[in-house]
Amino acid sequence: MFDLDLRSRQPIYEQLVEKIKELIVNDVMKTDEKLPSVRTLAHEMTINPNTIQKAYRELEMQGYIYSLKGKGSFVDSLTKNISTEEIEKIRNELQKRLTEAIFIGISKEEIYTLVEHAYLDVGGDRKND
Repeated sequence: MFDLDLRSRQPIYEQLVEKIKELIVNDVMKTDEKLPSVRTLAHEMTINPNTIQKAYRELEMQGYIYSLKGKGSFVDSLTKNISTEEIEKIRNELQKRLTEAIFIGISKEEIYTLVEHAYLDVGGDRKND
């Protein structure tokens, strides 16, 4: 379910956060779907449970999941939980990456195509634009 690079310089918990966010954003994991328990995931991935717990805490802080005591962690609805700070952070990162892409020679048409593919991947509909 999660393909992590144990040799990467990026911490394991950050990789896990990114993978889970990707699954949620791409609608692989649905709203209110239960995430694997910390113990189960730690056992399956042979990772320290504290690492999994840290990733879950980070996802909860960012509004991607919620936890119910004694029940586990669940995917939260994205529409109500993404803060304006998170949106601004994403906009700034996107602006930075687009500037880099233009600098290294990626054409405007290629960028538009990539944006269109990303939009369609998450269920965007051109008719409503």
